[in-house]
Amino acid sequence: MQQDLSHILFLDIETVPITYRYDSLDPEIRELWDEKMFYQHQQSGASYEELYSKAGVLAEFAKVVCICSGFIHMEYGVPHFRMKTFAGHDEATLLYDFFKMLDDKFGNYALCAHNGKEFDFPFMARRMLVNGVKIPKHLNTAGKKPWEVNHLDTMELWKFGDRKHFTSLKLLAHLFGLPTPKDDISGKDVARVYYEEDNLDRIITYCQKDVITLANLMLRWNQQNTINESHISFV
Repeated sequence: MQQDLSHILFLDIETVPITYRYDSLDPEIRELWDEKMFYQHQQSGASYEELYSKAGVLAEFAKVVCICSGFIHMEYGVPHFRMKTFAGHDEATLLYDFFKMLDDKFGNYALCAHNGKEFDFPFMARRMLVNGVKIPKHLNTAGKKPWEVNHLDTMELWKFGDRKHFTSLKLLAHLFGLPTPKDDISGKDVARVYYEEDNLDRIITYCQKDVITLANLMLRWNQQNTINESHISFV
């Protein structure tokens, strides 16, 4: 599974529902949520309010609160990692700032995320449209052939063509002897930490760990040394 790691931007996003609770939704949006969830409601018997726990992963009913990104650079054959984080309550601003960074500094880089093709990449593109932010060429896949889209997805790489197979980043980290990125909170905790604890810093730390794990996984798959914590810098 050899990859050229010198021009890859590793990333992860964290998202939360537009409101913490179902009953806080604007009535029109609540009705649209009920329409969206009608078949799941019918099949599972769960109420629309119970199904609202899924809202954080649906771009029509959620927002991005954190984007962490980083790239590997070698110094005397030793991998170093430089990270940049965009986080805040103003989604439009953080998406625009991320777009500017991509446009200015990473024009010829591939994007890499775990389950990125199904989640991170389309989610960001949709929320950029909602917020009136120009979609960077990295995410604008309209009219492109599959081989023209410069995206890497570690979950897809691990599938080796098995379309039914799903493996979490936490499990892959364990398999390859990497520190778990889920030692504090997990994805299901993000909305609670954001709305109840008002602790964006905790979410940022969680997101950054995922990105470092992602880069180390690719290094391990390329039979290279992983990144020492002392060789991680933040800009």
